[in-house]
Amino acid sequence: MIELLSRTILMGTPLLYGSLSEVYAERSGVMNTAIEGIFLIGAWAGFVAAYQTGGNLLVGMFAAMVAGVITAALYGWICVYLKQHQIVTGVAINLLALGFCAFFQRVIFGVPVTPLIVEPLQPIAIPFLSDIPLLGPILFEQNILTYLLYVLVPLGSFMLYRTSLGLPIRSIGENPEAGDVAGIRVDRLRFLTILFAGVMCGIGGAFYSIGYLGMFTTTIIGGRGWIAFAICFLGNWKPYGVLAGTLVFGLAEAVAIFMQSSGASLFPNELFIALPYILTIVLTVARRSFNVPAELGVPYRKEG
Repeated sequence: MIELLSRTILMGTPLLYGSLSEVYAERSGVMNTAIEGIFLIGAWAGFVAAYQTGGNLLVGMFAAMVAGVITAALYGWICVYLKQHQIVTGVAINLLALGFCAFFQRVIFGVPVTPLIVEPLQPIAIPFLSDIPLLGPILFEQNILTYLLYVLVPLGSFMLYRTSLGLPIRSIGENPEAGDVAGIRVDRLRFLTILFAGVMCGIGGAFYSIGYLGMFTTTIIGGRGWIAFAICFLGNWKPYGVLAGTLVFGLAEAVAIFMQSSGASLFPNELFIALPYILTIVLTVARRSFNVPAELGVPYRKEG
C-alpha cells in the first residue's frame, strides 16, 4: 500500500504541472489546447539535450522549458494576438509537435539498434521526514520535481487569490473589457500566462522522458496532456482543486502499473492501461456544474 501511494504521488507529478499551469491560462480566458503537444515537445527536447550532454538532466530540464516556451509562444501569438480559434489552433500544434519530434528524432539518432537511455531522476529521501511512519516513504522519498510542487501549489493559490497579480488574471477571464478600462493590457497578460504554461508543461513532459522512464518515444505522453487539461475543469479552476484531481488520476495510473506488473489475469492489461482515460470520461460526465470563467476561449477584440 505504501508503494502504491508513493507511486500515486509520482505519477501525479507531471499531471499537476500541466493542470496547475492550465488553471492560470484558463483563468485569464485562454484554453491551452496545445498542452499535449507542449508535453511531447518538452519530453523530446529534455531527452535529446540530456542524452547529448552525457546524461546531464539539468541541461535536459532547461531545454524542455525552452522548447515548451517556444511552442506556447507560437500558440499564444496565433490565438491571443491573431485572434484565431483556440481549439483548432491547439489541435494543429499538437499534430505539428508529433511530426516534429518523430522527424528530428530520426534525423538526430537515425534508427538505433538498441534503445537510447539516460539515467532518470532518482528519489531523494529527506532526512528525518522520510523516517515518519507511513507518510515518510510516501511523501518524502520522491524526486526533486515532486518536491518542487509542494511549494508551487500553495504558492500558486496564494498568487491567484491574494496578490495584485492574481486579481488581473482572474478579472480578464471574467470581464476583459472592464480590465482593459482599468488599465490592464489584456492580450499581454494572457500571452504571459500561456508562456508560464509552456514552462510548466515542458517540465511535465520532460518528467516522463528523463524524470521517470529515461527514454523517449513519440507515444510517451499518450494523451496525458489532455488528462491534465481535463483535471483543470474537474478541479474547478482552483490550484487545490487540481491537486485533488491529480491525486485521483495518479492513483488510477499507479493501480494500472501495479496490476500490469503483478501479472494479474482476471482482467486484460488493456483495461488497466485505459483506466485513467475511462476515469476522465466518467468524472467529466458525472460533474453537474462548472464555474467556467465567463470569457474562456473568447478572443478579446478591443473596440475602436
